[in-house]
Amino acid sequence: MGALEVREGFIELYGAEPEGVWAAPGRVNLIGEHTDYNDGFVMPFALPHVTTAAVARRDDGVLRLHSADMPGGPVELRLDELAPESDRGWTAYPAGVVWALREAGHEVTGADVHLTSTVPTGAGLSSSAALEVVVALALNDLYALGLKGWRLARLCQRAENVYVGAPTGIMDQTASACCEAGHALFLDTRDLSQRQIPFDLAAEGLRLLVVDTRVEHAHSGGEYGRRRAGCEKGAALLGVDALRDIPHDGLDAALADLAGDEEVARLVRHVVTENARAERVVSLLESGDIRAIGPILTEGHASLRDDFRVSCPELDLVVDTALASGALGARMTGGGFGGSAIVLTDTADVPTLTKAMEEAFTKAAHTPPRVFEAVPAAGARRLA
Repeated sequence: MGALEVREGFIELYGAEPEGVWAAPGRVNLIGEHTDYNDGFVMPFALPHVTTAAVARRDDGVLRLHSADMPGGPVELRLDELAPESDRGWTAYPAGVVWALREAGHEVTGADVHLTSTVPTGAGLSSSAALEVVVALALNDLYALGLKGWRLARLCQRAENVYVGAPTGIMDQTASACCEAGHALFLDTRDLSQRQIPFDLAAEGLRLLVVDTRVEHAHSGGEYGRRRAGCEKGAALLGVDALRDIPHDGLDAALADLAGDEEVARLVRHVVTENARAERVVSLLESGDIRAIGPILTEGHASLRDDFRVSCPELDLVVDTALASGALGARMTGGGFGGSAIVLTDTADVPTLTKAMEEAFTKAAHTPPRVFEAVPAAGARRLA
């Protein structure tokens, strides 16, 4: 649905023109998984799939929210009644953004919002971050708050952590707010420094496929939180501020210190090696050797499966089938426990690989996966 359709939907709902239309994308994470809440390195890029919002200001302390993708009419909330973890529905994400802006001292007096999205939900592609960022950007523009993309990302993360109650890191919101078309974003989550790394797969005869297993996941679930708590425990036991501070060449010594706690040791091993993998991928992309990142992606999946233990049979099936069909590399992407995997392959092999994936899922009696090409797209922007 484009800007015109969203605008017309707003008029039909609220009986007036919106003041503008904005879009924010979902994302794929190329490498750097479960490192963002450990002050580590990540490398996401934005997808063409976006959440679109038509928005107008109000001055009466009322927030009205409507999604074309959800049943029912607009949900009306009072700003002075917004409170953390008071809402378990989809409206918690945009309402949380308004709460976070007001908590930070920004004078937001209300809004009418109409939303629609092409970002698959529950697929590990950051549909929640896209929803948060599009609302934050719209309010930033309408209320002339003057906040840069990375500051909007921080506020959106606070909305998700505190208001929604999901202990996610900063990667998803920063990717949605700050990515550039044709590039992957190398992000240091400690200081939020960014480098836009050219990522032109087509020029090298390559494609990156997203395979949505259709196994839905939820970051607010307990398993994600337990992994984060385990990482924080590991950092405390090792006497560092975050696992980012454990160098790759110091990993063996760190694991020796954690010999009595195998579960925490596994988490530490993943984070430290994943940070190293992210740096290796950056180096290869900057030297123009895109094909060589394939094995590193596969290494990352093995680490997420065996050490961090956030994969699932469907994700493992994608990776195993892709590699058996000649892919250069594959791994799960996102928080895990379902969602999507990515597959790096030669362009000529896409039909064969897609067919093999569908046949493997059918044979295993799984719901057929959704397969599409991931093309690095633009970050959040105003459309009209």
